[in-house]
Amino acid sequence: MKVIGITGGVGSGKSEILTYLKERTNCRIIAADLAAHELEEPEGACYRPLVELLGERILGPDGRIDRGKMAAVIFSDGELLERVNGIVHPAVKTYIMEEIARERLAGRYDYLFLEAALLIEGGYGRIVDELWYIHADESVRRERLKASRGYTDEKIDHIMRRQLPEEVFSEHCSVVIENGGPLADTYRQIDEKLGEGSCQKH
Repeated sequence: MKVIGITGGVGSGKSEILTYLKERTNCRIIAADLAAHELEEPEGACYRPLVELLGERILGPDGRIDRGKMAAVIFSDGELLERVNGIVHPAVKTYIMEEIARERLAGRYDYLFLEAALLIEGGYGRIVDELWYIHADESVRRERLKASRGYTDEKIDHIMRRQLPEEVFSEHCSVVIENGGPLADTYRQIDEKLGEGSCQKH
């Protein structure tokens, strides 16, 4: 089983590519954001530490963490955000490493694709076999974010300022998938790359 990390800036189109990979290969996909959500459930490893740190004000009526409430609490407090990340990020990484080990042992899949915005910052390059950078020009990404999520320029600026510059993505990733044009062109690039490993579904 080959483990491939999928990363790229906001609006680069990672979700569409993961959907295509799911259809095209015998694979499992792990999204770090979804893993974090699972770990924040009442039975998850992050639940109790987060409630102890932030208080019951972050809980909804059902006793589960309300991510909207939690975001409001930590939004303007950099130190608190760091402490939350210090709880969530290591737990997510442990979960991912355990899942990779479990899938390698089970031998069910040809690929495991790991998607996260912070793969490089989180040191996942040492865990995966290959890092793919999904690239689209900033102007394209901005238009996508406005159209699909209704983001304002101000919100997009805020998000992009916190992300790695293109040269850092390129430096750390051995594969670059250009996703700024027609999806057919993106799919062709993926097919060519997957063809090298000859593990496509037929």
